[in-house]
Amino acid sequence: MKAIAYRNTLSIDHADALLDVELPAPVAAGRDLLVEVKAVSVNPVDTKIRRNRAPAEGELAVLGWDASGIVRAVGPDVTLFQPGDRVWYAGSIARPGTNSELHLVDERIVGHMPASLDFAEAAAMPLTAITAWELLFERLQVSRDKSVQGQSLLVIGAAGGVGSILVQLARQLTGLTVIGSASRPDTVEWIKQLGAHHVIDHTRPLSEEIKRLGLPPVSHVAGLNQTEAHFAQIVELIAPQGKLAMIDDSGALDVGLLKTKSVSLHWELMFTRSLFQTEDMHKQHELLDEVARLVDAGVLKTTLAERFGKIDAANLKRAHRLLESNTAKGKIVLEGF
Repeated sequence: MKAIAYRNTLSIDHADALLDVELPAPVAAGRDLLVEVKAVSVNPVDTKIRRNRAPAEGELAVLGWDASGIVRAVGPDVTLFQPGDRVWYAGSIARPGTNSELHLVDERIVGHMPASLDFAEAAAMPLTAITAWELLFERLQVSRDKSVQGQSLLVIGAAGGVGSILVQLARQLTGLTVIGSASRPDTVEWIKQLGAHHVIDHTRPLSEEIKRLGLPPVSHVAGLNQTEAHFAQIVELIAPQGKLAMIDDSGALDVGLLKTKSVSLHWELMFTRSLFQTEDMHKQHELLDEVARLVDAGVLKTTLAERFGKIDAANLKRAHRLLESNTAKGKIVLEGF
């Protein structure tokens, strides 16, 4: 089968940073689905692993986690799917990635794809939807009762993949006042279209931006990008007994600064359940099915921003390069081999 892989941790501008290769087709066993991959999207985790995690000597590693496709075969213990089902999922960082024609994935982290989306539109969403959902409802424990008013959420880096779905979830399913951060006219407009009540400029001091709008201290903060650089401002603007959730790889943070306000700090990594095979791993299957229902009902919309053509090394390099520039909006999707 065709796949895109890498042998060494290289700059994306290196000719061998990503390679078109042929690999043996995998076989489904246990609770695995064998999925014919129709479309994939690219996430920051793809670029981080390519830069920092070298395969064993002489071996190839396949990146990619977001995918949509069709189930072609199932393992003997599968109960949730059957061949022919259209699915979407975000895979596991402990297994080969989705940048291949055929891919194995545990059914407990797979959802039925929204009927109203094409494969590219669907592939844009799983990893970020899981991340945003878990961050909002499980880490920050925000209520889905829209009558609960008076609280707010600041999404730092709201125009990116996770931010684009987090803004929608918070606006559509909660009573939070949603504040997004962005720095360019196109990303400001994007966040407004997704439902943010307010947009602030994260190139300026965040606390001053909040005051400029006449808003009270923020009860919940989602640090999606450059949280370390914004940390002092987060400490200043967050409300006493507020909650901060982070997804980015921050450096050293002086978390002691949170003590005076009794602010709680939460990490979100959507791969935790699959990585540790937790007892509640199946919740990601349920979550994706719920998100699919919300998409088909018109409550949520795809965060697909750019189609980069077929799935090959050249187009994946373009996608990695754009993500590494920190100027991407929404999600980049590739489709077909």
